[in-house]
Formats: sequence, C-alpha cells, structure tokens
Amino acid sequence: MKENLKPWLSAMRLRTLPLSVSGIIIGSCFAYYNGFFNWLVLIFATLTTMALQILSNLANDYGDSEKGTDNEHRVGPERAIQSGKITPDEMVEAIKINVITIAILTFLLIYSAFGVYHFHYALLFLALSGLSIYAALKYTIGDSPYGYKGKGDIYVFIFFGLLSVFGTYFLHTLTLDHFLFLPAISLGFLSVGVLNLNNMRDIESDAMSNKLTLAVKMGKKKSKIYHISLILSAIIISLVFAILYYTSPWNLLFLVTYIPLGIHIKTIAFATHPDEYDNQLKILALTTFAFSLLLGIGYIL
Repeated sequence: MKENLKPWLSAMRLRTLPLSVSGIIIGSCFAYYNGFFNWLVLIFATLTTMALQILSNLANDYGDSEKGTDNEHRVGPERAIQSGKITPDEMVEAIKINVITIAILTFLLIYSAFGVYHFHYALLFLALSGLSIYAALKYTIGDSPYGYKGKGDIYVFIFFGLLSVFGTYFLHTLTLDHFLFLPAISLGFLSVGVLNLNNMRDIESDAMSNKLTLAVKMGKKKSKIYHISLILSAIIISLVFAILYYTSPWNLLFLVTYIPLGIHIKTIAFATHPDEYDNQLKILALTTFAFSLLLGIGYIL
C-alpha cells in the first residue's frame, strides 16, 4: 500500500502546497483585522486551493509527459509518468477525480460564504472556480498550452497573487478594499519568482522540447535579471505597504523574511548550474509562505 501511494504523493508535489495557500492566509488575516472572519471559509478556501494546486501538478505531469518535455535532460525530480510508476491513463483518471473534488469543495466554500443569499456572487465564484480549473489544466495540456508560450508568469501573478488575496477577502467580508492591492502584488511577484526559478532550472531541456517559457525566451542572463527584479520588487512594495499602513510594531514581523530573500537574491546572482536553482525552489516557496503568514499575523496581534 505504501509503495503504491508513494508515486502519487510525489506526483502531487506536496511541497508546493504552502505557496498555494499564501494568498488565502493574507486575505483571511486582513478580513479578521477588519472584523470579518468565517472559519468555514478559511477551511474550504484552503482545501479548494490545495486541490487546485494538486490538479495543476498532476496535469503538468501528464502534459509534459505527453509532449516529451520530461526526458533525461530534465534537472528536477523525476516525474511520475516519466518514471513509469503511474500510467497516462491512471493520471487522467486521477485528474478527473480531482476536478470532481474541486467542484464539491467549491460548492461548500460558496455556501459557507453566502448561504442561500447573494446568488450573483455565487455565480461569480463558480465561474472563477471553473476558470481556475481551466488554467490548471491548460498550462501544459492540449494543442496550445499557455505554459509553452511564455504566458505562465501572468497567470501565476493573477491567480496566486490578485485573485487569491482579493477573492478570499471578499468571501469573508462581501467587500473589497484598496489596501489589499500592495500585499497582493508582492505575493504575486514572489509566486512568479518560484515559477521563473523552476523555468530557469529547466531552461535547456525546455528549449530542446520547444517549451517556450519566459525564461527560454529571455535566455539565461535576462531571466536571472528578471528573477532578481521580481524579488526586489516584492520587497520594495511590501515595505511601502508597511510604511503606509503602519499601526504597531507587530506589523513589521514579516520584515524578517527579507533576510532569506536577500540571501536568495545573492545565491541566484552567482548561480551558474541548474542544480543551484533547484535547491532554491523550496527555500523561496517556504519563505513566501512565511512572508504571507507573518504579514497577516502582524496585523491581527
């Protein structure tokens, strides 16, 4: 049983889940700060987001395998279909089950937030859920996946940054607020940084497989400059937010994440081998999660 479960856990790439819920944390914490909070919304938003991230990971495994991108030249961890431990048909079935799970969780989330009222809001979030499922699948699957055209960065910025933060806040409060804009942008840039780091690691194998990520299009030097710019922009924007919306010293808790982010920037600046990028993936993802957690907690203490 354990041996059968192991390749599936690997395919789900559980290490990506903390990053996926970072926006949920920020949106929920600021909703609490403003006097609105619903535990069921937090729980079902977290579960729905994690299910979407797992769907994206499974779909990427299937899509990259289908197009021959997962080959002997790939630097990162071996994919499930590539290893032969999971067949393409089994992966398709898992994707279908995951989509059904997301649909159920979305319904529970919407009901928790709106009850039997606000039908138009419910329809909006049903549409957003459908769009999220579509985006998770179309990154690598199909005849024209956007991940193979260098458009993944903008999708990650929108879904992991803006939509995650603003959407969660709205589910708690039924309102939107301008002060969320800067934290959402900062989180979006850090999340794009994680994707770009992954793409820089695979730049050579992706180029050979005609997977034209933004890193492939820009080349090694420019993609490194782009990456450092993303992290620096996130730091500067979040610092501006801390200054503009300062209420107590607790608000500055998240500043401690600038230390690992600064070390990360230095490491990437001098990196020359794909393995160096791979080693930084987990660090940046967990630092982004810590950034979100400390930023949110700092305003509710």
